[in-house]
Amino acid sequence: MCADARDDLPLAILAKAPIPGMVKTRLIPTLGAEGACRLHERLLRQTLEVALATTSPRCITLWTALDHVHPLFLALADRHGITLRAQPEVDLGGRMHHALLAMGEPGLLIGSDCPALTPALLRRCQTELASVDAVFLPAEDGGFALVGLNRPEARLFAGIDWGTDRVMVQTRWRVAALDWQLACPAVVWDVDRPEDLSRLADIDR
Repeated sequence: MCADARDDLPLAILAKAPIPGMVKTRLIPTLGAEGACRLHERLLRQTLEVALATTSPRCITLWTALDHVHPLFLALADRHGITLRAQPEVDLGGRMHHALLAMGEPGLLIGSDCPALTPALLRRCQTELASVDAVFLPAEDGGFALVGLNRPEARLFAGIDWGTDRVMVQTRWRVAALDWQLACPAVVWDVDRPEDLSRLADIDR
């Protein structure tokens, strides 16, 4: 449990190990396998920086995939004191449900490729979660970059066409079927497609 006098926020991050050819595959035609891998690592590091600026390291769990003992994961855990846990071998919905369930209390789950996430936005989502059942940050591509729940429910993640532009629409249907109150404080964007690279470059200037 993370709740204490400082009101620390339980925060889970889903992250793949930076392995060329296995990450940011839609960007490989533009950046090459090595370039896409470097971008993936950069985004993961940036996401962790935002997380560390938001909550205590002891409340952050990095849920790993592809290579659970990758040197980057081990280095980040050693340097910052965050927790590493292996994602189960199930679909994305199952992995998200597992991570949220493992918190044992209300919290947020994010991916590792959304430059629009900030400590202020994460705290806003935490505040919203105090008065609703679920909070999401829909993404411009039809998915979502953040989910926060007061009580994990496997049905929320069942039957979703992961990786398509229908993800958030279908998720809204699940929320409605559960008769839950939903908050979506902002619409964000992530880095998945070649056209996202120019926007990322604008941030870097």
